[in-house]
Amino acid sequence: MIHLPLVRQGPLRALAVRLAMALLLVLSAVTIVYVDRAGYRDVNDDGLTLLDCFYYAVVSLSTTGYGDITPATQSARLVNVLFITPARVLFLIILVGTTLEVLTDQYRRGLRISRWRRKLKDHVIICGYGTKGRAAVAALLETGYDKTRIVIVENRAAAVRQATANGFVVIEGSATRSSVLLEADVKNAKSVIIATDQDEASVLITLTVRQLTAGQVRIIAAVREQENAALLKQSGAHHVIVSSSTAGRLLGLTTTAPPLIDVVEDLLTPGQGMALAMRSAERAEVGRNPRELSTLVVALIRRGKVLPLGGEKVVTIETGDLLVYIRADEAASAGVAL
Repeated sequence: MIHLPLVRQGPLRALAVRLAMALLLVLSAVTIVYVDRAGYRDVNDDGLTLLDCFYYAVVSLSTTGYGDITPATQSARLVNVLFITPARVLFLIILVGTTLEVLTDQYRRGLRISRWRRKLKDHVIICGYGTKGRAAVAALLETGYDKTRIVIVENRAAAVRQATANGFVVIEGSATRSSVLLEADVKNAKSVIIATDQDEASVLITLTVRQLTAGQVRIIAAVREQENAALLKQSGAHHVIVSSSTAGRLLGLTTTAPPLIDVVEDLLTPGQGMALAMRSAERAEVGRNPRELSTLVVALIRRGKVLPLGGEKVVTIETGDLLVYIRADEAASAGVAL
């Protein structure tokens, strides 16, 4: 099931409001008739009880009108003209309006889904909206990625509600199922980020995505255990991040070299002063040593491989290289933050 971002109150709430209005009309009619019950006559000529007043109000507002209870005095007839008849019309409007609202809502939702599908291309699919999934979404938004090009796949009701409330399109269901991934238009996606809490599910999702896309869509997966990283690579993941190993390394750095962890946190946290960024090499930089540039280049990416800049070997910039550098986070930059 596709959940689009919320833009209005839910249909159940709208239905409850209309039901309350209809009930208020009935109670108002019952009160007025009961107060003036002496002006009404029924077929038994024994007067109107409270139940009779409810009965008369319901059959009158619903336009059934059996005629077994009728207004006999001028005051009762005046009340029918001034209140019962307008209330009857309003009651019908509420009932018909509720039906039209439900049908219109379904039609509008269908149009929104069709419009969304037509615009969906080169999007990022996030499988799992837990801690890792939310962090991945936050990182995408920090780099200026359009929120409308992010699709969440989640099967937990609470996470679905949270993602929808945050303004994301959510496909409710398990990402291990081909039908759910096809609903997210995985074949036209730019990349798939797998951020589930179970390594077994991550492997199965990776295999499913690779089968559906023939390996044409970039797959980034996170695993908890280092021993499962190789399995994910074999399953078709282009990049694998071991969360437990990364956390352990950071804990070790905190113990042995506390200042280093501060630098790492500064680089990874937006708005802290420094940030990693990446850009294409300019024509004037081709043939130069990255260390000679005004920007602090920490790595070169050439044909998908990272080239180390340390050691005695001199590395020069070639056409098509990507430069990974450190920039001031608060300064405007044309580079893409990592």
